[in-house]
Amino acid sequence: MKLVAPLRSFGRGDLALAGGKGANLGELIGHGFPVPDGFVVTTDAYAQVAAGLSTRDSVQRAAVPDELRREIIRAYAELGAGGAPVAVRSSATAEDLPGAAFAGQQDTYLNVVGEDALIDAVRRCWASLWTDRAVAYRDRLAIDHAAVRIAVVVQRMVEAESAGVMFTANPVTGHRGQLVVDASSGLGEAVVSGLVTPDHYVLEPSGEVTAYTPGRREVVIRSTAGGGVIHDETGAPAERLPDQVLRELARLGTEVAAHFGRPQDIEWTYAGGEVSLVQARPMTALPPPPLKRLNPIQRRLGSILIEYVPVRPYPIDMSTWLPYGPAGLMRKVTGYFGVHGAFDSFLEEQDGVVYRLVPPTPHPTPRVLTTPFRLAAKARRYDPARWLDDPRMHTFLETNRELTALDLPALPWPELLRVPRRALDTVQPVADLRIDYLPGTGRALLRLLLVVKLLGRGALFSGLIAGGRTRTADANEALEELAEEARRTGSLDGVTFKAKLKAFLAEYGHRETATPLLVTPPTWADAPETVLDLVRLLAAKPPTPATPGDEALDKLLAHPLLRRSEERVTRWVRAARAGVAFREDSHFYFTMPLPVLRGSLLEMGRRLRDAGTLDAPEDVFHLRLEELERLADSDAGAHLRALVTARAAKREELAGVRLIDPRSVFPVKELGDALVVGAPASAGIATGPVRIVRDPSEFGKLGGGDVLVCPYTNPSWTPLFQRAAAVVVDAGGSASHAAIVAREYGIPAVMGTGEATATLTDGQMVTVDGDAGRVTAAP
Repeated sequence: MKLVAPLRSFGRGDLALAGGKGANLGELIGHGFPVPDGFVVTTDAYAQVAAGLSTRDSVQRAAVPDELRREIIRAYAELGAGGAPVAVRSSATAEDLPGAAFAGQQDTYLNVVGEDALIDAVRRCWASLWTDRAVAYRDRLAIDHAAVRIAVVVQRMVEAESAGVMFTANPVTGHRGQLVVDASSGLGEAVVSGLVTPDHYVLEPSGEVTAYTPGRREVVIRSTAGGGVIHDETGAPAERLPDQVLRELARLGTEVAAHFGRPQDIEWTYAGGEVSLVQARPMTALPPPPLKRLNPIQRRLGSILIEYVPVRPYPIDMSTWLPYGPAGLMRKVTGYFGVHGAFDSFLEEQDGVVYRLVPPTPHPTPRVLTTPFRLAAKARRYDPARWLDDPRMHTFLETNRELTALDLPALPWPELLRVPRRALDTVQPVADLRIDYLPGTGRALLRLLLVVKLLGRGALFSGLIAGGRTRTADANEALEELAEEARRTGSLDGVTFKAKLKAFLAEYGHRETATPLLVTPPTWADAPETVLDLVRLLAAKPPTPATPGDEALDKLLAHPLLRRSEERVTRWVRAARAGVAFREDSHFYFTMPLPVLRGSLLEMGRRLRDAGTLDAPEDVFHLRLEELERLADSDAGAHLRALVTARAAKREELAGVRLIDPRSVFPVKELGDALVVGAPASAGIATGPVRIVRDPSEFGKLGGGDVLVCPYTNPSWTPLFQRAAAVVVDAGGSASHAAIVAREYGIPAVMGTGEATATLTDGQMVTVDGDAGRVTAAP
């Protein structure tokens, strides 16, 4: 067993023996970087002392064997005569990894002087592996406690004049061409622990300062003569780092990042005219690099994709519903009509996890030259009003019924493995239906739009196309019936209510709660509490009275030029409504296989959990379908555990990182006196308290008359619009689902604000101007 060894004898491959910090520092020393000399008390030493112990107190009280004590003291003596002051830092095997920095989870002791103090500091570093915060952090990342060991790095103490932290990429913007330095007087612990507001520098790789914000130096941490440190709260005068120091930091940071092949989080010190590096670890939770300026088409597609991908997809999404579901179908449709790349490769992955969203740049192919002729032919042949009578639709529904009837828990493993592909194959003919019936939809809508524009009645268009019957409207009516039953009995537990709820979920339970593009978010049937929240919301007030008659159509037919064309214009309006209904209802029907697909994947997850491969059925989402399909049976997946753990850690690292900066899609506009500004999407002005609803689990927060502020919407959010005074959305445009529904309900809407959910706060009184696209403060 190697108990103690010089720091320079380790490299990046020695994680298991030296821990993350020790391995990285040894790697830097070996390649000539300025790192204070030191040694490592290895994980073998920890294992020898702490065998069978797993509490902080027990490890801290453990006896240090004589041989180990002698080796530590010998290595300490080699650093300098007379009890040299040293820094003693924990270095766990689970820290400083991509996806799990463990920053601040284990302890560091500065200015340790003397043999007894050193042995005690080493023991306290070991014990810090078992602090409540460290245990909780490992639990959150699903890291096995028994598999984690800890080493201790002992380095010559640098009495820093200034010290701090350097990021070799901008941690806020993700810009890889910038370095960010935080610095303050004294030891760097003041900066690392957040005790001080540091000087803040943004540097070019050359060391040129592009931004500087002076700190406040609320406290300076200094070493004391007999060991330990003091916190001097008298502060220190503001003193900017010399230019040569900034240039040296930029040079070192750039070279360290290049050496490790990824952006680094570096702790540094400056003393006696020299810069030293005392820690380097991979940056975690780093946003994607900023996108280059998007062209108008990319911004348009980006506004759609942000709304349809509101959460980070899992690997199982990327290999199932995302390429074969609605996005894949639209890729086929656009490709048929001569446009390539409209829905291709817009999600980039890193370490097997979706990293960022990049709006694609579609381009025409030679096939586009014949598109007008094919559009015209299909518009003549395929009437959207009759699409449900198409034999292909009957086949689709029959195949889906067969899938729904499967008893998934009873299926043998080989048959269960085939279910996802069967579900994905079921929806493939849908692309042909879209290709055939969308041209008729487009023709009907364009014809009506031209008519109302020529007649000077353009404002009626939204009302005219909103009158069609859709499955979404059917679902809303069924929700109102549930709400009426709840009002009548004052309960959601009655026998009649439960029977109606069961029937509702049988008919509409396949509807998505978050997005139709992913399989991992639950459906209404998977999360009936979402439906119950909607019912409570609707039951809290009397039902919204239906609008009498067809007001928009009556106004249009009253135009003097249409006195002899009422029948024809009415027919055109009905055709446009049928087209809108096709667009809405095709989505409703084509998501029907989602529950079977999701259910089969979770059944695989349950079996893998029972076999000990996964900790929970939902962990199967971290795998790709092809990885599952290679398993002969559920007991053959033990090798997948490490893969799931690594991807889960990477996903956890990215939990607070956006897939795309909304400002790249929705350029920042002049605010003036507005709180947020976006695209006007539904006319009118309304005032009310803000209610932020980030996902379907928060539907119950919305009250009547609230201003609904949300990151995205989809058809399952429609009932909220019946109670909201106005709607403000981070994503989307005037043609998005939220905008269309807001116009149907006659409430103001502002879309594409970018950051309304981050800027506005619950209960804040605001006025929403849907005509101007502005949200302002209200009394």
